[in-house]
Amino acid sequence: GASSLPLGTTTSTLPHSSRGATMASRGWRRPLASLPALALAFLLLAVAAAAAGSPDRTAASRPPLVLPLTLSYPNASRVASSRSRRGLAEGGHPSARMRLHDDLLTNGYYTTRLYIGTPPQEFALIVDSGSTVTYVPCASCEQCGNHQDPRFQPDLSSTYSPVKCNVDCNCNSDKSQCTYERQYAEMSSSSGVLGEDIVSFGTESELKPQRAVFGCENSETGDLFSQHADGIMGLGRGQLSIMDQLVDKGVIGDSFSMCYGGMDIGGGAMVLGAMPAPPDMVYTHSNAVRSPYYNIELKEIHVAGKPLRVDPRIFDGKHGTVLDSGTTYAYLPEQAFVAFKDAVTSKVHPLKKIRGPDPNYKDICFAGAGRNVSQLSEVFPKVDMVFGNGQKLSLSPENYLFRVNHEVIIF
Repeated sequence: GASSLPLGTTTSTLPHSSRGATMASRGWRRPLASLPALALAFLLLAVAAAAAGSPDRTAASRPPLVLPLTLSYPNASRVASSRSRRGLAEGGHPSARMRLHDDLLTNGYYTTRLYIGTPPQEFALIVDSGSTVTYVPCASCEQCGNHQDPRFQPDLSSTYSPVKCNVDCNCNSDKSQCTYERQYAEMSSSSGVLGEDIVSFGTESELKPQRAVFGCENSETGDLFSQHADGIMGLGRGQLSIMDQLVDKGVIGDSFSMCYGGMDIGGGAMVLGAMPAPPDMVYTHSNAVRSPYYNIELKEIHVAGKPLRVDPRIFDGKHGTVLDSGTTYAYLPEQAFVAFKDAVTSKVHPLKKIRGPDPNYKDICFAGAGRNVSQLSEVFPKVDMVFGNGQKLSLSPENYLFRVNHEVIIF
């Protein structure tokens, strides 16, 4: 049924250009790849990719899991999945929060550290609310790129076990082990075998290490092959999702949250499990029956208090508006993007419009916006996103702009 997503705190902007539809559509995959969509600089509500569920549900007093987020180079993922249930529920405070580093604006995705095996082997994984499988390169992989950390070595873990072939999975050639395969819109792919091992979340977490199923890659292609991050941490709706596995074990509350640092800050934090909602938390619904993705009903976009002159139905495609922490850009149908561009441009006439940094793409760039982030709101208008239940999320300029350097602003 319908569920709820918290809206509100800060979300950081990510690089934009019209190439986003092909370069960064791993999070959106085929549904958007077929649209004449253009990229926008604000990442649609990756703001609080907190889970879907009713805010009035109460979780057991299980410790939430707090993970630091670090940043790396662009790319993400998504997978069709089934199942739904999640809810922001009341619970204890996070056990720890870490100050994070890295420069947000020079990177296109967020990673966290996950530890697999006994003794633990460390990996930097893209946090992806649009994907349902967590995977890392296997030591035996002959078609995997060079990544941030050494590959996972099952033989060095005393607690590793393969997921044996069964009626609920696809199997390898000798029918001994379950396999997985994921293909993405930007033509990258990941495939391998499924294993089970102890997964731990770092010294700042109150949650004890847990057994979980994950993918051990035998092949990577495209951006997955070339990216710096080791792999993907799947947080989407689905049986293999890390979230679903932990919730099914009863070790965490039925929700997760993300908070990103702003421009010039970077990093952020992620909480797996229930935590007290701020008193001013704003909710909007996510219909799990309609879509396997974390979707919301976006009705209008306002620029400087005025709604864009577009039919609200253009925001309401097959899946509605999808929240995806693994997608670098936000996507709008072309009609909405053009209206947004015109509305913003009309408010910043004092600035000089200049060529973008890449001559191959028609980025919209302005010079002379000032070096201080706080100055942006003096020049650029506020943007409001209005949802089906009437709730509104306000975005400051740093939430929808990308700064190329200290003087050049782009969206």
